[in-house]
Amino acid sequence: MSSPLISLVEKQYLKQGTPTFHVGDTVDVQCRIVEGEKERIQIFNGVVIARRGGGLNESFAVRRIVNNEGVERTFLLHSPNVVDVKVKRRGKVRRAKLYYLRNRIGKARRLRELRVHHKRSAEPELATAAV
Repeated sequence: MSSPLISLVEKQYLKQGTPTFHVGDTVDVQCRIVEGEKERIQIFNGVVIARRGGGLNESFAVRRIVNNEGVERTFLLHSPNVVDVKVKRRGKVRRAKLYYLRNRIGKARRLRELRVHHKRSAEPELATAAV
């Protein structure tokens, strides 16, 4: 719980328009990498296994497999080094933290995809109900 004064100071450092993503989603995180004097953007893609914190301290952990070895990386959501987060796939999960994925191998590591059904406009329903 933060005081109103702290949240007022932090407000100017928060990013505007942060993407909405949840635990279980497969995301592409574009992060800024500085090598000497050069700067480039590197994409880290994987499954979001945890979110924590709030306000300026909000962070999320992403896990992926590289050369049959699990790699996890934690990002601060409002960091200037995190350029963008793009959701590639929605995952259907029932937990807030997916640390159990660390012990899974092969197909057992996959998550079910969350399918979003958009509701059609109410006008056709009203027209068929009136007949």
